[in-house]
Amino acid sequence: MAEVKFTSVDEYIGSFPADVQEVLQEIRRRLHDVVPGAGEKISYQIPTITLDGKALLYFSAWKEHISVYPIPPVDDPLAAELEQYQAGKGTLKFPLKQPIPYDLIARVAQAFLDSRA
Repeated sequence: MAEVKFTSVDEYIGSFPADVQEVLQEIRRRLHDVVPGAGEKISYQIPTITLDGKALLYFSAWKEHISVYPIPPVDDPLAAELEQYQAGKGTLKFPLKQPIPYDLIARVAQAFLDSRA
């Protein structure tokens, strides 16, 4: 079976069941809200939010969770909130069976912007 090659974020999101599509679209919307002038592309076969043409943040859907990566430098209070979602050094995993903390994901994107300033 040939591997699927996505050509757009819309195509990637559209490949998932409707409930997962809703989650991915909301994450996408929140990231664009936080990152002024953000672009997007498919990189590593997953959605990538870009800034000034460079990859800033990736997000993807899996069978039982949504991943966001990498994790930017964060302050101690945000690090404490992220701890329960950390999987490995640079990945956040948000279980699909639990409410997705969209505001927390938006704060991760903001931390990326703050670290670039």
